[in-house]
Amino acid sequence: MSPDDTAFHTWLAAYGAAWEARDAGAYLPLFAEDAVYHWTPFEAPCRGHGEICAALEKAMERQSDLTFSFEIIAVKGETGWAKWEASFTREGTEYPVRMDGVLAATFDTAGKCAEFREWWHVLEPGQADEMQAVDA
Repeated sequence: MSPDDTAFHTWLAAYGAAWEARDAGAYLPLFAEDAVYHWTPFEAPCRGHGEICAALEKAMERQSDLTFSFEIIAVKGETGWAKWEASFTREGTEYPVRMDGVLAATFDTAGKCAEFREWWHVLEPGQADEMQAVDA
């Protein structure tokens, strides 16, 4: 089943709600059992519900006050692309963190994500000053 804008919007909203709730289990109904999740282009992907859930739990363990928003870029065939933004507080440091990224989600015939790829950048306190020094 190819997603349309409405189906992809619904999927992204559920993805964001799971992240905001810090509930790795809430992600699993969104993904096929054998889904492949590419966290970054440089790391080996997570494969299947077990690896995906474990990676998400680890990523979210020190995040609080999370917000997630997105904008659909395009939906074509079985794949949807979206730009997303997230912010949260890193527990233990109380540092505010901002993330900005793009994702591509390819869906199977049941409407579950079979392959997920994301590219993102994170900004934490002190990074802006370091970036300005590099640009100078």
